[in-house]
Order: sequence, then C-alpha cells, then structure tokens
Amino acid sequence: MKIQLIRNATLWLEYGGLNILVDPMLMDAEVMPAFPNTPNELRNPRVGLPETETDYLNPDLLIVTHTHVDHWDEAAAKQLGKDIPLICQPGDENVFLGAGFTNVTAVDKKHEHHSVRFARTSGHHGTGEIGERMGNVSGFVLEADGEPVTYIAGDTIWCEEPAEAIRQYTPEVIVVNAGGARFVEGDPITMDGPEVVAVKRHAPSAHVIAVHMDAINHCVMSRTDLATYLASEQLDGQVLIPRDGESFEF
Repeated sequence: MKIQLIRNATLWLEYGGLNILVDPMLMDAEVMPAFPNTPNELRNPRVGLPETETDYLNPDLLIVTHTHVDHWDEAAAKQLGKDIPLICQPGDENVFLGAGFTNVTAVDKKHEHHSVRFARTSGHHGTGEIGERMGNVSGFVLEADGEPVTYIAGDTIWCEEPAEAIRQYTPEVIVVNAGGARFVEGDPITMDGPEVVAVKRHAPSAHVIAVHMDAINHCVMSRTDLATYLASEQLDGQVLIPRDGESFEF
C-alpha cells in the first residue's frame, strides 16, 4: 500500500487496487479566517496544497470521516466528480447528496467496496461540553487481501473507542490526527503529544503516522513540537510525521 499526506487530514491511499481520497480540504491558503474562540488569529489553511504528481482529484473512492470544514470544504464539493463513490458516517449523507453527489453510502458498521472491506469506528472529538458540541466523528479500518490492516482514526482524542479499535482489529498502520487542536477554553479536541504516545504504546508494533499539523490555526502542536515530545519519551523516530506531500509504502 501507499499512503500520502496531502495536507492537514487529507490523505491519498493506494490500497487493495483502489485509489482512495480521505477528508479532502482543497481550499487555497488563507481564504478562511481563524476559527472562533481559538488561541490566535492566523487565517486558514495556513499553507497551500503541495505540489505532487498524485492526481488526487480523480480517486476511485472518497472517505469523509465527518463534515467539519477542515475535512470537507466547498472547494472539494466543487472540484470532485459527483459520481465518485463516497462513504461517510450516518447522519452526514444529506450534506453530500445536497452537494450533488450521486453515489453516497452512510456506513453504520461495515461496508465493502470492490476488494476493500471497511469498518467504521467512533471516538470523541474533545471532552465535556465542547466534545458534545463538536458532534459525531468516525474513523475507518481498511482490510484487503495482501494489504496491511490500516486504521484511520479520524478526529478523536485518545479514549476507549480508538483503544478498542486497536484491540479488535490489530492494525499494522494507524493514522492519527494530532496537532492538539483546541479552543481558548477546554481540553484538546484532537490528539496531543501524550495521546500520540499512548497510541504508540498501545500498538508498539504498528506503523503510527501522525497528521493534522501545521495547517489549521487552532492546532497548536507543530510537527517539531511532536517530534521533540516523542524524543523526550524515548520514542524518537518511532512515529512517522510526514510533511505535506510526503508518502510511505508498507
């Protein structure tokens, strides 16, 4: 398999004979203001899309874990072909149908598309009242013959749901959304350094890939911050932290 970080949580996977685009945020740099009630006023996205040979506007399948604007934006809705099959979490399908997409599947538990099997997982996009306001979020486990079991955790903090997904599916590749995104008040709504460490220690033999950094204003933990923290926990080099456009093969 090949997995490439485009930007933020936007991923390109070549898996089981399919080209899969995950959580496309395709807007240009700085076209959107900072999220309200966040620690700075930097405009979003902080960086543009990388130059890449990947034709990510023409996937075989779309996966959208949830519809927050840094995972699904107007640019993606306009630029992607409306007949591309799209899988999402229950309750989000009307967003895509309303945008003109014609082949939308809301996955409750499991789904199969050609040679790839998908299982939807859940999580918590923060704690307490903020976590409730952030709404439902999902992840997906991918399985195909001859391919490593791959878990895309989505916008979740470390909690029982991702821990259970790792126990149940024993993934060989785990993609976590890091960055420690937060508002002025409350706890982080995506994984911070200690939570990425928790994932790696819960799945020590897995390839853990941390994304969702250096692109959105309220992701206050940078790639450099995460690498420094991992080194302090004797995990230097044991979590992959891709640059925009960087890819890995497993």
